[in-house]
Amino acid sequence: GVKKFNDVCREKIKEVSDEWGQLIPRFGRWSDMDNPYRTMDKTFMESEWWMFKQLHDKDLVYEDYRSIHICPRCETTLSQSEVAEGYKDIKDLSVTVKFRLREPEEAGLPKDTYLLAWTTTPWTLPGNVALAVGREIEYLHIMNMPDVKKGSDHEFKREHYLVSKEAFNKDAQPLIDGDENNDTFLFKGILVRKTSETIQGKELLGLRYDPPFDSYVNDEKIQNREQSWRVYLADFINTETGTGIAHEAPAFGAEDLELAQEVGLPVIQHLGMDGIIYDEVKELAGLHVKPIEDHQSTDVEVIKYLAGKGLLFSKEKYEHSYPHCWRCDTPLLNYATNSWFVAVEKMKERLLKYADEITWSPGHIKKGRWGNWLEGARDWSISRQRFWANTIPVWRCDECKNTDVFGSIAELKEKSGVEVDDLHKDVVDEVTYKCDCGGEMVRVPDVLDTWFNSGSVPFASYHYPFENKEKVDNRIPADFIAEGTDQTRAWFYYQHILVGGVFEKPAFKNVIVNGMVMAEDGKKMSKKLKNYPDPTLMLDTYGADAIRLYILSSQVVRAEDFNFIEKEAAQVASKVMGRLANVHSFYELYKDSVEHEGNSDSKNVLDRWIIARMHQMHAQVTTAMDSYELDKATRPLGEFVDDLSTWYIRRSRDRLKSDAEALSTLRWVLRKYAKVSAPFTPFIAEWLWSNVKRKDDEESVHLAKWCKGEDADEDLLLMMRQTRLAVEGILFARNMKKIKVRQPLSEVALNADFQLNNEMIEIVKDETNIKEISFYDDRDIITKMRSQKDWYVLHDIGTLQLAIKTVGLNPNITPELKKEGMARDVIRAIQNERKEKNLEIADLATVIVSGSNETLAATHEFKEEIQKQTNTTVENGKEQDEIEVDLTT
Repeated sequence: GVKKFNDVCREKIKEVSDEWGQLIPRFGRWSDMDNPYRTMDKTFMESEWWMFKQLHDKDLVYEDYRSIHICPRCETTLSQSEVAEGYKDIKDLSVTVKFRLREPEEAGLPKDTYLLAWTTTPWTLPGNVALAVGREIEYLHIMNMPDVKKGSDHEFKREHYLVSKEAFNKDAQPLIDGDENNDTFLFKGILVRKTSETIQGKELLGLRYDPPFDSYVNDEKIQNREQSWRVYLADFINTETGTGIAHEAPAFGAEDLELAQEVGLPVIQHLGMDGIIYDEVKELAGLHVKPIEDHQSTDVEVIKYLAGKGLLFSKEKYEHSYPHCWRCDTPLLNYATNSWFVAVEKMKERLLKYADEITWSPGHIKKGRWGNWLEGARDWSISRQRFWANTIPVWRCDECKNTDVFGSIAELKEKSGVEVDDLHKDVVDEVTYKCDCGGEMVRVPDVLDTWFNSGSVPFASYHYPFENKEKVDNRIPADFIAEGTDQTRAWFYYQHILVGGVFEKPAFKNVIVNGMVMAEDGKKMSKKLKNYPDPTLMLDTYGADAIRLYILSSQVVRAEDFNFIEKEAAQVASKVMGRLANVHSFYELYKDSVEHEGNSDSKNVLDRWIIARMHQMHAQVTTAMDSYELDKATRPLGEFVDDLSTWYIRRSRDRLKSDAEALSTLRWVLRKYAKVSAPFTPFIAEWLWSNVKRKDDEESVHLAKWCKGEDADEDLLLMMRQTRLAVEGILFARNMKKIKVRQPLSEVALNADFQLNNEMIEIVKDETNIKEISFYDDRDIITKMRSQKDWYVLHDIGTLQLAIKTVGLNPNITPELKKEGMARDVIRAIQNERKEKNLEIADLATVIVSGSNETLAATHEFKEEIQKQTNTTVENGKEQDEIEVDLTT
């Protein structure tokens, strides 16, 4: 029963809610999981009742008998948007059927004349009640020809056919090409003879014919039976496809039903909403017209029947796009039934006006997918023949058919004397009361489309207007909404209809539309295919922040599909989250070495640069967020962490060990980064904030206000970009000459376009291990440097999108430079040994260095520098070919 079914639904929702409540917080999504709104709750459902009554009172809801799509498995109607979700390309069967005219002579036609009608739905033929032709269309008289394959002994019966002249000329193939007198053609694979006789559609009006199935011919219960099985004129007939003659089954087509209602034809439904053919059609009784396991099977049976009756002119296979149920993949059926509709077309003009006020990201959706759908929107069927859903609040008298529409529980109680605590079908269907005429008022059996629930979220989640009236009035339109591209025809659309229809304004101001996250192979993620990683495992392995940043910075936030590749998520975890954690660890290591506060007033060039980069990044994120461009807002985060880790920290490592300015700058940067990154990577931002915040800061970064932006020092940023480009060019030149960076070189010549001050020049020298840097124009570098022996000239380096630069490198290594390089090799060997022994930076050690005579000499000469950089006491050991260090603590 309904109650038992609905009780199971209530339990299932509780189970899913519990799972949802565990997963959503792990992803860092802000939701009050202890007090969620649920569309199954009485308060939510009552607000939907209120909305229905408001629409009804504005004459925006009505009941009608129409041909609409149904799912025979779910046994319910579907809305326009639901139908649009399930189209698939399938192969189907079409037939051209012979309909024999009963009195052809009334139109001056010979005996045994048939009208040829083409249909792509053979299963609808038992429901045929009429044929439709075009008033001014010319119909050509053609005849069959003997089948030579059957031999001369075969008895030939002459048959005459009518088909639109244009359709014939389009499809028929002459038996003899180039013969103007040829009158024999292949039409739909059948040999026919063409005559010169034609007749206009209007001359066929009213002619009677024999239907292919006679299941209802003698059924006196069929209303307007005398009007059936005749030829009618219809404006929708064309000759673009088919034969220019349409088989009319009003129970299974919108145009067919309109014609039936116009001329008074019966509507014969030879199958139920379950898709099963009734017993009256003896030849097909019990068959499902579109079984999911073989959608052609019943059409095949129809074709066999037609062939056996001599009524099959031709058959053919064709491929087309056909709607399927978005829930269960069952082929849908067009089916005439009663339904309640929201009059979308009546309010379309103002809905389009409200739509102009909405900003979309990406922008093309506004006039594209969304705009086109809204322009073509039709009235919305909101009836569903299901058990678990909100109920349509309409009670109807079983005698006089008078109706009452209720907008609240109180209104129902006032009329019926019954106060309900639940608005589901199993509860409210028990409420009946007497009509003024003495009849019984009973609720109409249908329930509301689930999208009516979804479209009601802006107000029903607050039990409007019974509670929170002022709050909701101020909240609509919402600042922004975010969902997938499919919701342009669903959640976005239905909110727009309901809010626009009753509140007379848009439901939201800004929309972020995401594409679909696909599996790595580009296919839809599927439990059956097991083609995607377990989300819980991804969170455990890489953390929610990495997954969030990976997805938010991808094209999926611009309504494009995106393949989730685990190794790419791992890279984000390593290069962004990992590096940020390492930066913080370095700060933690030295933060107590000197007293400092987090501020941005340092005079050091590297400090000033990272502060400028922070201001720049903050501005980029803010601008992108203001325009709801999530990818542009998140990509700068990873770029900044890369600069912070691989340039600022690496170049400031020594200063950060004891310099108050450096530590103060780093603390300021980390604190600011925590704020800017908090909306995107909430967990690491909270962790970072808790470790670097000031005493007077908010307890949580998520309670802090968004930072006020400051102008970045663009001149400094440009100069540092040029500095790094110079470094890149010099290191590339060293690599081409196979000279390691530890080996000092005497001189580099740079293009004069490198506008570097003394501070930047020192950075370049230190980073590239070059003693002197000179500046020339390109021509001088190319001509003078190349004229000098062994100089290496590198031209056209522009990886940072600056002007073309040129680098000239002197690769000659003097004995003094060689000794200095050897000392650096010793430093490297000692540092590697310290790392192997897990020594902290502050741990003092003693080292005995063994190596070649040259190595020992270099160690002795640069002993003081080696000891300073490695925090060791250094002694020379024995002479040998390879460098070896013996380290003790």
